[in-house]
Amino acid sequence: MPTKITINNDGSVRVEGDFQICDQQGQPFGLGGRTVIGLCRCGQSQNKPFCDGSHARTGFQDKVVARDLPAPKPKV
Repeated sequence: MPTKITINNDGSVRVEGDFQICDQQGQPFGLGGRTVIGLCRCGQSQNKPFCDGSHARTGFQDKVVARDLPAPKPKV
């Protein structure tokens, strides 16, 4: 299954499908066979980078609507 990423209103980033999550050094997190996870967007999770539901307790609000990004600027 291809990877699908959904930005949830007032909540997490949901990642589902075939994916790997690595730290800055390229070391993969052990995901225990999960094919769906939530990544923290509110910054309050005690289990970063993963969501622990803190957004609901802290009142995090951020509505997301899909949009087109401008083309990237050429690298010099």
